[in-house]
Amino acid sequence: MTKLSDTQALILSAAAQRPEHIALPLPESLRGGAAAKVVGAMLAKGFLQEVDADMRKGEPVWRETGDGHGVTLVATDAGLAAIGIEHDDADAAPVGATDAPTEEPAPDTPTEPKAAPKTRTPREGTKQATLIAMLRAPDGATIEEIMAATGWQSHTVRGAMAGALKKKLGLEVISEKVDGRGRVYRLPAA
Repeated sequence: MTKLSDTQALILSAAAQRPEHIALPLPESLRGGAAAKVVGAMLAKGFLQEVDADMRKGEPVWRETGDGHGVTLVATDAGLAAIGIEHDDADAAPVGATDAPTEEPAPDTPTEPKAAPKTRTPREGTKQATLIAMLRAPDGATIEEIMAATGWQSHTVRGAMAGALKKKLGLEVISEKVDGRGRVYRLPAA
């Protein structure tokens, strides 16, 4: 499942409950530049789509196009899937939507319900990926070495090992005292 911010999840959840999955109005706390930034990111990821607003129905307007017409925001199938709602053919397609759903799922789309627990994998090039690589090295790494590589403080390193690695990723971090190095942390060979 896609990682969403709390604000993005809130916008999509509200849209899922509205007729034609209209994402407006946005939360009261989201105004101005912050709203534009969040909506821009959601449009770029394909979670929201701009469609012509039907003024006769009183649909809320996100922005005006300059020719007297307004544009509203609609949650896409990808946006609804990001919050765990699968597309239902009984739902009416959003007004002005250009992506018509296909009758059959894509060949790589699972057709069985997802009963297996989610497995998380870290993204490449992140500090968490750097931490994991250092811990998988044969000699492991000390807190100080990890701090130097990531720029984190010691409490952040310990928190990442206890929270992200142990609890979220289910990795077993091994700790041992090594002469000349101090406490060394490592992950068992994968």
